[in-house]
Amino acid sequence: MNVFLGIALQLGASFLFTLMGGLVRYVGDRVPIGEQIFARSFLALIPLLIMLAWRQEIRSALKMKSPTRHFTRSLTGVGAMILMFLGLQRLPLADATAISFIAPLFNVALAAIFLGEVVRFWRWGAVVVGFIGVLVMLSPHLGIAEMTSSAAAGALMTLVGAFLVAAAMTQVRAMTSTETTASLVFSFQMFAAIVGLLLFPWTWIWPSPGDALALLGIGIFGGVAQILLTDSYRHAPASVVAPFSYTAMIWATVLGYFMFRELPDAIVLAGAAIVGAAGLFVIFRERALGIDRQKEKEAATPPAGPPVD
Repeated sequence: MNVFLGIALQLGASFLFTLMGGLVRYVGDRVPIGEQIFARSFLALIPLLIMLAWRQEIRSALKMKSPTRHFTRSLTGVGAMILMFLGLQRLPLADATAISFIAPLFNVALAAIFLGEVVRFWRWGAVVVGFIGVLVMLSPHLGIAEMTSSAAAGALMTLVGAFLVAAAMTQVRAMTSTETTASLVFSFQMFAAIVGLLLFPWTWIWPSPGDALALLGIGIFGGVAQILLTDSYRHAPASVVAPFSYTAMIWATVLGYFMFRELPDAIVLAGAAIVGAAGLFVIFRERALGIDRQKEKEAATPPAGPPVD
């Protein structure tokens, strides 16, 4: 275990995911959504297959004990990707990034409902506080005068997209006991690429050289970021590396300014801080509960031999 390497990989993943989001916003409505989804998924297979071949996990990636569950999980993930991309076209980069921070809090609620996880007062309280933060962030976009605007639609799309991200995460957590990580990642990328390809007859244009380069970046950056994210959890506990995903807000603010001359409103930053604090509390609470469960397990395990004085 190498904690510092895990943190570095998480920081790299957060930056590349944010850069991918900036490129999605850059191509905007010039490139149809189906073409964006195809580029994100198909091109991401290049670094993914290189990694799987290097680790000799190609066979593992092709083994699926429950194809139906892979299908439903992938369908949920593609829905999330489409809504997130559409939200990025309509919102400043920092706003869309901040709203997406609600996904881990949605995950707490969904895990309690569908996985039977015990969620007590403190974590439920963090979820409620997080939703208050989301309302604060949404307020500039959902006022009476703004309800019919493109930004309002983008904010709602991003919020629903974050919910679907959490739903996909919940499905993955339920599948990890029977499915390999390689198969989960590979099946999703393949499914998303096929969905994008099926949309080509209705949503395809010949992109300009600049847009083609951006589409290439969307796929490669997204694929490499996914690998870095996965590897970060191989080198350090989730409770250590996960908080560093919130650096995406810093990257989003910087990239939003230099790419689009955007700066987030103070109220959006305040809401993001509330959601981030709630998310961090959930992460550290999960860590404490994990330690407590391990101690209980050790205490309940009979000694292997006679006591030693």
